[in-house]
Amino acid sequence: MQAAKRAAERLAVSSWGPLSSRQLIAPAAAPRLDRFLAEHAPELSRSAAARLIKGHLVLLNGRPADPADRVAAGDVVDFEIPPAYVVDAAAEQIPLDVLYEDEDIAVIDKPAGMVVHPAPGHYTGTLVHALLGRGGAWSAIGGVSRPGVVHRLDKGTSGLIVVARNDASHRALSSQLKDRSLSRTYLSIVQGRVKADSGELEGPIGRHPRERKRMAVVAGGRFARTRYQVVERRRTHTLLRCDLDTGRTHQIRVHLAALGHPVAGDGEYGGREEGLERPMLHAWRMRLRHPRTGAEMTFEAPPPQDFQAFWASAT
Repeated sequence: MQAAKRAAERLAVSSWGPLSSRQLIAPAAAPRLDRFLAEHAPELSRSAAARLIKGHLVLLNGRPADPADRVAAGDVVDFEIPPAYVVDAAAEQIPLDVLYEDEDIAVIDKPAGMVVHPAPGHYTGTLVHALLGRGGAWSAIGGVSRPGVVHRLDKGTSGLIVVARNDASHRALSSQLKDRSLSRTYLSIVQGRVKADSGELEGPIGRHPRERKRMAVVAGGRFARTRYQVVERRRTHTLLRCDLDTGRTHQIRVHLAALGHPVAGDGEYGGREEGLERPMLHAWRMRLRHPRTGAEMTFEAPPPQDFQAFWASAT
């Protein structure tokens, strides 16, 4: 596995600690290498297996491979799994509003303006940097740039986000997201008066055909459904409660814009308003089962001051 070790060094995973080496001999053919790993290495999800393969930590018959490579009976698969990401020099002492924390999870009220994980243009000051600053281990399933991150909130969206301190919790929470037993309810101020008191918005979401940084309702996109309920109406704006049945990128923002009522302050999707620096979207309530105990847990975070002030001033 010398090639894999050199690749790991190139990926700057020195903060991960020693890698755990494993070997599997395929008992039967499999259509994809990532699927084979996920089925035969219980600690790996398919997406985590794909990340290991792309990170050159998996060898198929002694050679680097791709996630979509076919596996034949008798093939030898060597792979290395990094342990949970631990605090390193990237840790930053950034205050967080932590609603709940134990050895498995933490539930955080993220402020608007904070990016969840490092990305081009955002190399410091993210939620990940703040998590590392709290100390201890975090789930490694998301890779070195996303320790603990199970799901995302957009930079401009405030409110509740749950993070995982270990891989078992990460997998359990991801499963709840998939079967929708982890529910997320948002509050949103949209432009205009929404006529129906409630409704369901369905529309496949994918990359905008011309503006690739934006999402849109497009043919061939991934199925997405948002349920909404009117909380209160004003002459020019409506306060909505929105529940996600799926979790696509920018889903609420895209669906409400398609409805003709873009989120106030969301210039990217037609809701630009003078004086607003971010979309009026807040992750208000979250329900989940504790990944270790199975206990039902509900968390709520009131909208921040800018959200409340805008609604108070809306006509």
